[in-house]
Amino acid sequence: MKLSRRESAVLLGLVVCLVVINVVNHISREQRKAHHMLYIEELTIQISVNAASREELETLPGIGPAIAARIIEYRQTHGSFERLEDLKNVKGIGAKLFAKIEPYLKL
Repeated sequence: MKLSRRESAVLLGLVVCLVVINVVNHISREQRKAHHMLYIEELTIQISVNAASREELETLPGIGPAIAARIIEYRQTHGSFERLEDLKNVKGIGAKLFAKIEPYLKL
Protein backbone atom coordinates (compact mmCIF):
# COMPACT_ATOMS: atom_id res chain seq x y z
CA MET A 1 0.00 0.00 0.00
CA LYS A 2 1.41 3.33 -1.08
CA LEU A 3 0.50 6.50 0.79
CA SER A 4 -0.04 9.80 -0.93
CA ARG A 5 2.13 12.76 0.05
CA ARG A 6 -0.73 14.22 2.02
CA GLU A 7 -1.34 10.96 3.91
CA SER A 8 2.38 10.64 4.63
CA ALA A 9 2.49 14.20 5.94
CA VAL A 10 -0.53 13.59 8.20
CA LEU A 11 0.96 10.35 9.49
CA LEU A 12 4.30 12.04 10.16
CA GLY A 13 2.50 14.88 11.95
CA LEU A 14 0.67 12.39 14.17
CA VAL A 15 3.90 10.59 15.04
CA VAL A 16 5.61 13.88 15.91
CA CYS A 17 2.64 14.89 18.09
CA LEU A 18 2.75 11.57 19.94
CA VAL A 19 6.48 11.92 20.56
CA VAL A 20 6.07 15.50 21.84
CA ILE A 21 3.19 14.48 24.13
CA ASN A 22 5.26 11.61 25.51
CA VAL A 23 8.24 13.87 26.21
CA VAL A 24 6.06 16.51 27.88
CA ASN A 25 4.38 13.85 30.06
CA HIS A 26 7.77 12.46 31.09
CA ILE A 27 9.11 15.91 32.04
CA SER A 28 5.92 16.72 33.92
CA ARG A 29 6.05 13.42 35.81
CA GLU A 30 9.70 14.02 36.79
CA GLN A 31 8.89 17.56 37.98
CA ARG A 32 5.98 16.30 40.10
CA LYS A 33 8.18 13.58 41.55
CA ALA A 34 10.91 16.10 42.46
CA HIS A 35 8.34 18.45 43.99
CA HIS A 36 6.81 15.58 45.98
CA MET A 37 10.23 14.57 47.37
CA LEU A 38 10.95 18.16 48.44
CA TYR A 39 7.56 18.29 50.15
CA ILE A 40 8.26 15.05 52.01
CA GLU A 41 11.67 16.35 53.15
CA GLU A 42 10.01 19.50 54.49
CA LEU A 43 7.50 17.41 56.44
CA THR A 44 10.09 15.14 58.05
CA ILE A 45 9.58 15.26 61.80
CA GLN A 46 12.50 14.61 64.07
CA ILE A 47 12.08 12.23 66.98
CA SER A 48 13.47 13.10 70.39
CA VAL A 49 15.75 10.26 71.52
CA ASN A 50 15.19 11.39 75.11
CA ALA A 51 11.39 11.35 75.02
CA ALA A 52 10.34 8.96 72.24
CA SER A 53 8.26 5.91 73.00
CA ARG A 54 9.21 2.46 71.73
CA GLU A 55 6.63 2.79 68.96
CA GLU A 56 8.05 6.15 67.85
CA LEU A 57 11.59 4.78 67.84
CA GLU A 58 10.46 1.85 65.70
CA THR A 59 9.44 4.27 62.95
CA LEU A 60 13.13 5.01 62.37
CA PRO A 61 14.76 3.11 59.48
CA GLY A 62 16.55 0.03 60.77
CA ILE A 63 15.16 0.26 64.30
CA GLY A 64 13.01 -2.67 65.36
CA PRO A 65 11.49 -3.63 68.71
CA ALA A 66 14.76 -4.98 70.17
CA ILE A 67 16.88 -1.90 69.47
CA ALA A 68 14.04 0.44 70.45
CA ALA A 69 13.81 -1.37 73.80
CA ARG A 70 17.60 -1.09 74.25
CA ILE A 71 17.47 2.66 73.59
CA ILE A 72 14.81 3.08 76.28
CA GLU A 73 16.70 0.80 78.67
CA TYR A 74 19.90 2.79 78.07
CA ARG A 75 17.99 6.04 78.77
CA GLN A 76 16.59 4.64 82.01
CA THR A 77 20.00 3.35 83.16
CA HIS A 78 22.24 6.24 82.09
CA GLY A 79 19.83 9.18 81.96
CA SER A 80 19.14 11.39 78.97
CA PHE A 81 21.39 11.31 75.96
CA GLU A 82 23.64 14.37 76.01
CA ARG A 83 24.62 14.05 72.34
CA LEU A 84 23.00 12.17 69.48
CA GLU A 85 26.29 10.33 68.97
CA ASP A 86 25.79 8.71 72.39
CA LEU A 87 23.28 6.41 70.67
CA LYS A 88 26.29 4.51 69.35
CA ASN A 89 26.73 3.24 72.94
CA VAL A 90 23.49 1.26 72.56
CA LYS A 91 24.12 -2.33 71.50
CA GLY A 92 23.14 -2.75 67.85
CA ILE A 93 23.68 0.87 66.82
CA GLY A 94 26.92 1.23 64.93
CA ALA A 95 28.22 4.02 62.73
CA LYS A 96 26.29 2.80 59.68
CA LEU A 97 22.88 2.61 61.39
CA PHE A 98 23.53 5.86 63.24
CA ALA A 99 24.24 7.65 59.94
CA LYS A 100 20.95 6.29 58.59
CA ILE A 101 18.81 7.51 61.51
CA GLU A 102 20.60 10.71 62.51
CA PRO A 103 18.62 13.00 60.14
CA TYR A 104 15.43 11.93 61.90
CA LEU A 105 16.69 12.56 65.46
CA LYS A 106 16.88 15.36 67.94
CA LEU A 107 17.72 15.46 71.65
